[in-house]
Amino acid sequence: MKTNTKKLTLNAILLAMGLLIHQLTPAIGLPMQPDISLAMMFIIMILNKDDYKICLVAGIVTGIFAALTTKFPGGQIPNILDKTITINIMFMIMYIIYKLPFMKRLSSKKQDLIAATIIFPVGTIISGTLFLLIAQAIVGLPGGSFTALFMVAVAPAILINLIAGMLLFKVVSMSIRRVSYQG
Repeated sequence: MKTNTKKLTLNAILLAMGLLIHQLTPAIGLPMQPDISLAMMFIIMILNKDDYKICLVAGIVTGIFAALTTKFPGGQIPNILDKTITINIMFMIMYIIYKLPFMKRLSSKKQDLIAATIIFPVGTIISGTLFLLIAQAIVGLPGGSFTALFMVAVAPAILINLIAGMLLFKVVSMSIRRVSYQG
């Protein structure tokens, strides 16, 4: 019970941080604001790689937060669906990554770093694509085609989430080690 309380508390703090950072992040000249809370969702997933339920809840909560803060017209339902589907797909991909033969020879820290390097860009592509497809089906895409919106919104977000995600992952990992958190 104590471990679950620690996990839930840590994940709640990380989700809140993701929402706060997402709210404070400017659009940086892009038509859509990068979704830093998505990167935090992937960090939670890596930290809880053995607990599907916690990852699923993190995906749903991230979707709800994204729905509450979206600037995309009619983007509420697409945000919730995209994050929920993305967390499921990425959990399976993460499982495969950790089962790769060469990963067994690496330390846990290096395994997590390699997983993060793959998960941030791949997860962002999956999430962005799903969001646009679901939005296109439900409300339509404002002012452009799927390809145009993918190139101006999702493509830059891949790089932004990789850089921001790796930076946040390092900070979170270091903080967890320093406070001797045992998940």
